[in-house]
Amino acid sequence: MFRALSYRNYRLFFVGQGISLIGTWMQQIALSWLVYRLTDSVFLLGAVTFCNQVPAFLLGPIAGVASDKFNRHRTLIITQALSMVQASTLAALVLTDQIQVWHILSLSAFLGTVNAFDISARQAFVIEMVEKREDVSNAIALNSSMFNMARLVGPSIAGILIALVGEGMCFLLNAVSYVAVIGSLLLMRLKFVERVKQERKVWASLTEGFSYAFGFAPIRALLLIVAQLSLFGMPFSVLMPVFARDILHGGANTLGYLMGASGVGALIGALFLAQRKSVLGMGKLIVFTMLLFGFGLMAFALSEVLLVSLVCMFVSGFGMIVSMASCNTLLQTIVEDDKRGRVMSLYSMAFMGMAPFGSMLAGAVAEHIGVAYTLVGCGFLVAISIVPFAFNLAKLRKLVHPIYQRLGIIPEIATGLQSASNLTAPPEER
Repeated sequence: MFRALSYRNYRLFFVGQGISLIGTWMQQIALSWLVYRLTDSVFLLGAVTFCNQVPAFLLGPIAGVASDKFNRHRTLIITQALSMVQASTLAALVLTDQIQVWHILSLSAFLGTVNAFDISARQAFVIEMVEKREDVSNAIALNSSMFNMARLVGPSIAGILIALVGEGMCFLLNAVSYVAVIGSLLLMRLKFVERVKQERKVWASLTEGFSYAFGFAPIRALLLIVAQLSLFGMPFSVLMPVFARDILHGGANTLGYLMGASGVGALIGALFLAQRKSVLGMGKLIVFTMLLFGFGLMAFALSEVLLVSLVCMFVSGFGMIVSMASCNTLLQTIVEDDKRGRVMSLYSMAFMGMAPFGSMLAGAVAEHIGVAYTLVGCGFLVAISIVPFAFNLAKLRKLVHPIYQRLGIIPEIATGLQSASNLTAPPEER
């Protein structure tokens, strides 16, 4: 389950990023609570998320070209340092009681711009930290477990700190937490990676990346799933403060409990993926967990009892992270190395870039019909969005299997397919 941690560089990254992500989740919860406390506006909750995530949509392709062209290790050091500056500025404004909504919107947009370059570089950097390709899927699953362990711990700490000393301390601790990840990056000993010189201009590189990703049906299908999950499913986190305060009649602690329950489900989902030895069967798994995520959201939206809501958040968190991490794993294992940055930037666009549009739309709709009905609609759309993928799964499987045979990414898969080719069983049974 933890075999990727045998690599020194990945182990450093895992520890440093894990500490930093706790601070990131603390800031996210504190920021949403601060905005809702200052404005009582569901629309502005969506607007802040929009400002934070829309740069990933606008700048994602350019960030992908940069990731393929420049040193990813140095890029990550720069982006993490800039993120520390953003958190420090936010902390200073809140602790001195100078914070205004326009400050929050501007700083969210700044962080979103930094994240656009950080995410594509970080996703593609995994392959440089883990030497054996067969361990890449494990590293991705452990990344997800680290992310969701922080998602479990961060909101819980944030809920307590907000109640005791206010939101400012959460922002300050997040700024300090970046020291861990920057330190881990500086301590790495990386092999020299000679990059293929890109003679093409940026526009030509962008065109090549788009043509490659959307011209191959399996990559196109996986990116579409991530985009739909982000557009219809991720707005639930934006609406959490409203459910915590107005529907469940709680406070910042209740918000922390809800996000923590989602984090527990997601953590278990990530560990479930980490113990898998191959990617066979992930297509069917994605179908199941997308349905689980959608129905979990609908049940949560209709609940007015905290315990039931926590269970629904647990189920939703499990379904969400298994779907997302499975798509990430499949993409990382079938993409060509020289186009990895660009494809993963499209993944970032689908994940981070579509979420702001969903958040803005959900916030606007919730102002008119209420958060409960809005989230029921979101869950329903998540559930039905996976239906086309389910019907085309057998065709997509045929296209992907030869790649594993040719590249030997997962040895046992190649062996299994070689044996299966001698049988007369239909593709669905192979």
